[in-house]
Amino acid sequence: MLAAPARSARPYPARNAPADRLSATERVEAARLMRVNHSGEIAAQALYRGQALWARKPRIAQALRQAATEEMDHLAWCEERLGELGGRPSVLAPVWYGGSFLIGWLAGAAGDAASLGFVTETERQVESHLEGSMQRLPVSDRRSRSVLAAMAADEAAHGTNAEALGGKPLPTLIKTAMKWTARIMTRTSFWL
Repeated sequence: MLAAPARSARPYPARNAPADRLSATERVEAARLMRVNHSGEIAAQALYRGQALWARKPRIAQALRQAATEEMDHLAWCEERLGELGGRPSVLAPVWYGGSFLIGWLAGAAGDAASLGFVTETERQVESHLEGSMQRLPVSDRRSRSVLAAMAADEAAHGTNAEALGGKPLPTLIKTAMKWTARIMTRTSFWL
């Protein structure tokens, strides 16, 4: 886990959602899914911070820093929901952060167009992942669903913004490598 609890600049999306009536089994499943999403948010804000270091244009650096800030909101929301469910973050959180920061740094070093293309593809894959998480959550888990829905809206905006700023499509090989890396992280985080 990170050194201190994540803090959100925006309100918790589940603040007005009704309390859940989850069975013990549903609660464990929901906590595991939220742990995976928490891990993804650790990775996302690290990616964008790493990429921002190489941004050539100030408006691109600012867009990456803003995306990282919003990913920190998501991290705080997932952390809060994990606590409500009696779950815990992944024990591999430092690995997810360090590895993602390095990947972001490398993506940023490839230039603004490639870096922004990386953001666009990352967010496309994250949107797909969030949709899958919502399908797997217990139907009665409205609190987790409200968190994931708010996150999905931000992720779509990040991808659209990166494309509008000049992001170029990535080669298929890189997209495939990203998908496999994410699959390893999500499957590992589900259990650890």
